[in-house]
Amino acid sequence: MERVLEPEVMDSLEEAIEYDAMDFIEVNTTFAQEAITFGPQEMGLVLDAGTGPGRIPVLLCQMRPQWQVIAIDLAQSMLEIASQHIQQAGLLQQIRLELVDTKNLPYQDEQFDLVVSNSLVHHLPDPLPFFRELKRVLKPNGGIFIRDLFRPADETTMNALVNTIGAEYDAHQKKLFRDSLQAALTLDEVNQLISQVGLKRVKVYQSSDRHWTAERAWND
Repeated sequence: MERVLEPEVMDSLEEAIEYDAMDFIEVNTTFAQEAITFGPQEMGLVLDAGTGPGRIPVLLCQMRPQWQVIAIDLAQSMLEIASQHIQQAGLLQQIRLELVDTKNLPYQDEQFDLVVSNSLVHHLPDPLPFFRELKRVLKPNGGIFIRDLFRPADETTMNALVNTIGAEYDAHQKKLFRDSLQAALTLDEVNQLISQVGLKRVKVYQSSDRHWTAERAWND
């Protein structure tokens, strides 16, 4: 099935509020629990690329109080919601929000101990610059934990996946999910990007009936 792009930035406040209202608690918690195993046990600086409403950095810092997180997004509306969540969690000293394009990061080379990203890659028309920047800002021994949807092989499979997300999602939310599946990459495309930028020791695999994960453990 051919890739069909969707908008890169979800920057209307209404869209951001609707996205944040969708029940991703279990998915986000699982993501954070897995992600922390790929970073340092002690102090660490983490980049959350495409943080959206900021729920993942909150979870990361609750699980790893010794970490500092820079959480970035290109949607100002998402960052406004993220700021509320971070303030409510009392984590203003640990999490810094920044309006940043993941394809052009304003950070120094080899600055981060861990880069995490959840559901960003399918929004990028060309994900290659993001992976190049990830490699540049990550320490040579840094950890990676990236997860996103993968594009189904055909429309029948895509329709079956859309039908599994439950009656609690309305027609518009189901359309957003369908659009995201169509905009996603295949595992082969992800592997090609990892190889093209020269990232070593990265494992890419199918982690659910709809997700791929790319991971690399931090090591000293």
